[in-house]
Amino acid sequence: MTRKKKTRSLADKVTIRTGRRKDYKQWRHDNPDQVTSSRRFVAKKQQQRKLQAVRKLARQQEGQSIAIHPDKGADHTPEDKS
Repeated sequence: MTRKKKTRSLADKVTIRTGRRKDYKQWRHDNPDQVTSSRRFVAKKQQQRKLQAVRKLARQQEGQSIAIHPDKGADHTPEDKS
């Protein structure tokens, strides 16, 4: 006897008229409030975003600062080429 493969897919948890993908897509379109990500997925993504923010901040602090407009105080304009 074969066993059904485990899946985290929402499609298997929904009971609709038929098991056809087209029907599931239609149901999902008609009921957007019932279609949500799993708590596990949401927690995973939140953790990834936090890690990404920490790494970005570390990169910014570690990098050297450069003078964007070093001659801002001088009376020098780019159009003045004489």
